[in-house]
Amino acid sequence: MSNAKVLPLIEPDDRGVAPCCPPLTERPMTAEEAETAARMFKALGDPVRLRLFSSVASHEGGEACVCDISDVGVSQPTVSHHLKKLKEAGLLSSERRGTWVYYRVEPSVLAAMGKLLTTPAAAG
Repeated sequence: MSNAKVLPLIEPDDRGVAPCCPPLTERPMTAEEAETAARMFKALGDPVRLRLFSSVASHEGGEACVCDISDVGVSQPTVSHHLKKLKEAGLLSSERRGTWVYYRVEPSVLAAMGKLLTTPAAAG
């Protein structure tokens, strides 16, 4: 039995950016913001997960069939495990079509992660 907490896919705000966390240089994170960011980065802390995430994000059309991205040097059950972890962290969503599952990275998730690590431009 797993005690893993499945996070909902992060919904974008009116600017199209998912609410995660402010840029690290803006202010200290709240405990909740740190939990959210840590789950995302922990999920990406594994090289196989990072490769899978990158494969989905860079795939033509913004989504990929598991059959197209599973060549990452591990067995199919291990690929499924890693994809599950990425979904639990709110980084991927999926849809079953017949016998295949298609994964996608929501653009708002990438925007939120980028915003977190962005340094504000210097005022000129």
